[in-house]
Amino acid sequence: MKSLVFSHPFRYILSPALLLAISSIACSLYAQDAPPAKLTESSVAALSLDDLVNEITLNNPERRLYIEELDASRVSARVAGRWSEPELGVDAGYKRLKDSSGTNVGDGMIWSVSITQTFEWPGRLSLRKAIASRQVELAKLGISRFENALASRARILAFGLYAANEKANAIREVSERFTSLKETFLARDPAGITPLLDTRAIEASELALRRRATEADLAVQAALVEINQLRGVPIDAPLRVKAKRFSFDDAPSTQSLLVAARENNFDYRMRQVELEQQGFAVKLARNERYPSVSVGPYISRDNIGDRETIVGLTMSVPLPVTGTRRAAVDIARVRQRQAEAAALVAQRELERDVVTAAQIFTAKLTEARQWTSDAAKKFSEAAELADRHYRMGAVTITAYIELQNSYLDAVEALLSTQTEALESGLKLQELTGINLNPVEVAQ
Repeated sequence: MKSLVFSHPFRYILSPALLLAISSIACSLYAQDAPPAKLTESSVAALSLDDLVNEITLNNPERRLYIEELDASRVSARVAGRWSEPELGVDAGYKRLKDSSGTNVGDGMIWSVSITQTFEWPGRLSLRKAIASRQVELAKLGISRFENALASRARILAFGLYAANEKANAIREVSERFTSLKETFLARDPAGITPLLDTRAIEASELALRRRATEADLAVQAALVEINQLRGVPIDAPLRVKAKRFSFDDAPSTQSLLVAARENNFDYRMRQVELEQQGFAVKLARNERYPSVSVGPYISRDNIGDRETIVGLTMSVPLPVTGTRRAAVDIARVRQRQAEAAALVAQRELERDVVTAAQIFTAKLTEARQWTSDAAKKFSEAAELADRHYRMGAVTITAYIELQNSYLDAVEALLSTQTEALESGLKLQELTGINLNPVEVAQ
């Protein structure tokens, strides 16, 4: 009883300050011990397509490979036109000198030191530098080609992520209607064959929707994984994309596209640079038929008997007796003919790809322009209207299911058409270098 009497006034007097302190300590401890809140998709700030493309281009790990290749090519180009390093030669030995009768006159160490510099045939260093500079140009074209393809791929994936989310949302919307309607049917006491058949039709449509929902969710996850890998972030990092519909300009004439492709296409330009580089390689092989000359001073010392010191000039020239230099010229000519054939094949493939891409782009752009901006909204309103009127008995089950499926088919067709138009437009831009002005417009 004393403890009760004692504790009561103590609690009563200190309760305001004590409770405040305890509350503060408890909140801080809970904040430290509680696990961090998991980010959901709705809590992540939405990125625009341009921001996402810039992030992928800057943070993509594969891009570093091309940058390192360019750095290596630049280093090779800097040293390609330099003279070779001088060579230091040191000879040492032991000498024993005897007269004609075989009597040992003397013995001791002998040595010689020489420094030689190799002088290349005129024009050889400039040819090597020209070949190295073409390698730098190839590395630059490789980076530009990769960044261009990466930006196009990022836009396609980002829009594909948006399209997959839109499809999944539409499927969930219709699935919720079917589920609600089925629960309404099951709550009633079905009287007659018609309500039973309506229930089975709704259940069958719901099962089909579950399959489409699963495929849509898998498409979302696949696109998200690939985008996160391109971004260089964890593959399960949440992402929201503020994707918009693209409005392209009409494609120029076929002749204009082909001319632009020959001037701007990265693959074709790389084949042309390789052909030019191989031409320099042939000239270098011909130049290397003439031998290099190594010249330098030397000094030798002989301490046997009288001290003897020799200072002179040494020169060495390789003897072309094996025929390897002539064979190198033949090999370089073969490589040049191969480069000519590769350039011709690349030109034909480029022309075929440009014409095909232009045809696909024109067809898809025409198809996309036939869709009105509020087409999906109209179909959504029609599906919702059918749901309300079916519950009132004004619409048959066949018309109800048909309208719901038509809404999903329309959304899928609309997004697929936009995706295909975007892919074909970016492909044509990548092939020709012509900016088709893919302006983003509101969905």
